[in-house]
Amino acid sequence: MDDIDRHILHELQLDGRMSNQDLADRVGLSPSPCLRRVRLLEQRGLITGYRAVVSGREVGLPITAFVRLRLVSHAPEGVTVFEERVRALPAVVEAYLLAGDHDYLLKVAVASFEAYELFVRTQLRAIPGVESIETTFAYGTTKPPSPLPVA
Repeated sequence: MDDIDRHILHELQLDGRMSNQDLADRVGLSPSPCLRRVRLLEQRGLITGYRAVVSGREVGLPITAFVRLRLVSHAPEGVTVFEERVRALPAVVEAYLLAGDHDYLLKVAVASFEAYELFVRTQLRAIPGVESIETTFAYGTTKPPSPLPVA
């Protein structure tokens, strides 16, 4: 990966919908080599997808909860079941495996505190092997998701 590839990655993180012509202009290439580089970055797994950034508040999901979980056991079959179940929960918008006092960190988007309580009672607690659940609610965003510093 060279500086042009890094520049392409940076620009696409800022605006994944820009045309190839606009991208080529921004990184100093003609359109054909630019498109070839983008395709190679996709094939190599550096670009894993394109998404729209949606306002949770505007779609009726104004509550963001960060949930720290501990598992009873780290046996492979229990971890596999846990991770499969978490991936199937639409309210879980991100999930991370942690080192330290907790095993997982989940980012959860819900419509209300009541909806979060129902989510915990009927979905999270229903997953076998969950030992503890700790929640922190975000009441503001000081820095929204931003591009990785590849440039």
